[in-house]
Amino acid sequence: MKNSLLFLILIFFYSVTYGQTESHEIKEVLFNYINGTSYNKPELIEKAFYPEANLFLDNKENNLWIVPIKEYQSWYKNKKQGDFNGRIGNIVSIDSTNNIATAKVEILFPDDNSRYIDLFILKKIDNKWKIISKAATKDSGAALSDKILFIVSNAAHYGKSDISTGNSFSELVNAYSTFKSAGYTVDFVSPEGGTIPLSYIDTSDSLSMSYLYNSDFMYALKHTYKPDEITPQDYKAVHYIGGGAAMYGVPESQEIQKIAMAIYEQHNGIISSVCHGTAGIVNLKTKDGNYLFKNKLVSGYPDSFEKKDAAYFKHFPFLIQKTLEDRGAVFKFSPRNNSHVEVDGRLITGQNYLSSRDVALKIIEQLKVLN
Repeated sequence: MKNSLLFLILIFFYSVTYGQTESHEIKEVLFNYINGTSYNKPELIEKAFYPEANLFLDNKENNLWIVPIKEYQSWYKNKKQGDFNGRIGNIVSIDSTNNIATAKVEILFPDDNSRYIDLFILKKIDNKWKIISKAATKDSGAALSDKILFIVSNAAHYGKSDISTGNSFSELVNAYSTFKSAGYTVDFVSPEGGTIPLSYIDTSDSLSMSYLYNSDFMYALKHTYKPDEITPQDYKAVHYIGGGAAMYGVPESQEIQKIAMAIYEQHNGIISSVCHGTAGIVNLKTKDGNYLFKNKLVSGYPDSFEKKDAAYFKHFPFLIQKTLEDRGAVFKFSPRNNSHVEVDGRLITGQNYLSSRDVALKIIEQLKVLN
């Protein structure tokens, strides 16, 4: 019995490790395609594709146009090698089984406000992943040229306890939907990268349900970026998501602190948070050594609203309101079950999940002024 159990455990860990390795290798192939086409590097394009691959595109009359990969590579040979041509690529999703995979990539052209979707079929040939086919179409909707970075947590429990927690799903979807509707791309970063735990999933809420079954959205939550995979200059704002998980991993992450402050100080971006997500800003300091929020209006989940006699509360590493006030913030909030948003320059914070959409709208409003 013990041997059988051990065998099953080993099989499980092998499958997880194998799956992660395959996903990483597929990403490398897709990044070769993205970087090759964005920086006029035909050698990277050649590295990504099978030599006999075809691209299924649309011509000017919207008829099918089949382009062999060698012809496609030639489009980039006469351009200045290594120069960024304005083409921005983002991996949207990957799905693999054994030696075959599909992937979706969005291609943005901010200069003419256009967006394309590329769909790929990949196959592992001679132990190497290669793109064997690509189809593309222009998205008639708004181009997603400006990016927002959501900061989420990997913590599945309150501290070292066995009490489960996660990132607030309602806060995620309400803010995400608002940004996407306004034409923004949203990326996710967590201290460790990869899968994040979720909480507060309300299946009676139609918006939550629509995103629960949105494969691209759920893929992004399963494959969040690691801090060293983030380029701060790519983002207009950071947004700290709440839920009990927000109290752990994120506030003390120096890598995430550096990302947030680089976006804020070096690239004139916005720092925002909602509910327990405000825990993420308590250690943020400006170049002069002052806390980011010193003498600024800030909101978040009030200490007085916490259930002091609840088991989870004993594992809190600090109190959000008290810590902020002790460090110079002016903390404001409204009665329970009300949206409350504070805007102080490029610092925008909200009290609870009901404030998620309003915080996102304030960010969008501010970005229009800044741009």
